[in-house]
Amino acid sequence: MARIDAFLKLGLAQGCSDIHLAVGVPPMLRLHGDLMPIKFRDLGDTELEGYVDEILSESQRQRFRQKQDIDFSYVSSDGGRFRVNVFHKATGVGATFRNIPSVVPSLDSLNLPPILHKFCDLHQGMVLVTGSTGTGKSTTLAAMIDHINTTSNSNIISLEDPIEFVHSSKRSQIIQRELGTHIPSFAEGVRASLREDPDVILVGELRDGETISMAMTAAETGHLVLGTLHTTSAVKSIDRIIDALPGDQREQTKSFLANSLHAVVTQNLIKTPDGRGRRAVVEIMVMNRAIAKLIQTEQTHQIPAQLQTGKDQGMQMMDQALLAAITAKLVDPDDAYRYATDRKKFERFVTDTTVLPSGTSTTPTPTPAPAAQASAKSASTGTDAD
Repeated sequence: MARIDAFLKLGLAQGCSDIHLAVGVPPMLRLHGDLMPIKFRDLGDTELEGYVDEILSESQRQRFRQKQDIDFSYVSSDGGRFRVNVFHKATGVGATFRNIPSVVPSLDSLNLPPILHKFCDLHQGMVLVTGSTGTGKSTTLAAMIDHINTTSNSNIISLEDPIEFVHSSKRSQIIQRELGTHIPSFAEGVRASLREDPDVILVGELRDGETISMAMTAAETGHLVLGTLHTTSAVKSIDRIIDALPGDQREQTKSFLANSLHAVVTQNLIKTPDGRGRRAVVEIMVMNRAIAKLIQTEQTHQIPAQLQTGKDQGMQMMDQALLAAITAKLVDPDDAYRYATDRKKFERFVTDTTVLPSGTSTTPTPTPAPAAQASAKSASTGTDAD
């Protein structure tokens, strides 16, 4: 058993999402969004290097020496699966282990809004799942892939860095390929996938212009492309894609987004009222004629107004979803306040006034109506991984 497994075992027993190891401090666990040290001495440089070296293959050691950081998946002696990033920093080596649940979640088990089922039933075009690091993007995408795997006869190619959830083929065939092991880059992975008779292509991250361009090509040529961006709203996602490509492709990119981008799902993980878990609250943009025109005329700043009034099409702004979840007592209002765009609307719900700007006063929160509680249930999921 690798010595590092003892820390991973402790982290799993505590129910944490991440284990952090760094020189000069004790190991730390992220539990329900909070980072907490464990009762252990500070880790030494040579000590931590030894821990890490035990779990690296020779090829991984070479890549680590060349690039100074490396991503890979690791299975501990207890069967726990982790996404790992090992890196160099000023004081020495560091490592972060993200726990990956052994069971692939379903959309129903995550209580994701029903419209996500419809996104999975699409046969071509692009659907994006976005959010900052650690907001449950990978878990949501895994659930979407599982839905397709369960309900259709498709060839699904998943390009990941690294492979996280391990899927078993059901009605569909699932091919999982890992960056650095099976493909040199996401762009090359998409290019190769187009020669492998795909129905669905999952791109783990649309991280550069070349990858975005290849994903657009795949989406325009009769394939469903699912991908992620590290953006915090639908507007920022659209602007990121437009800005990532050369200026002479700007009009072409806007045309693609208007015609082939079906939806953007943006999510945040918010603490539950009891502090014992986190719940995903989602913003949803569904492409329609009005939004397509705003993209083509470069008026993306007006898209939030379409989300706000598009409830009948399954759309909602992040602030709307947060307010609904607070009203239904599904999330901690103090934590939700941190993720709100228009924070003034949330001040009356805050119980810990230290999170408010100085000089702010609050009024008691009214008791939520039963109808409001019910309406909030479709706004959230129950995932705690990226």
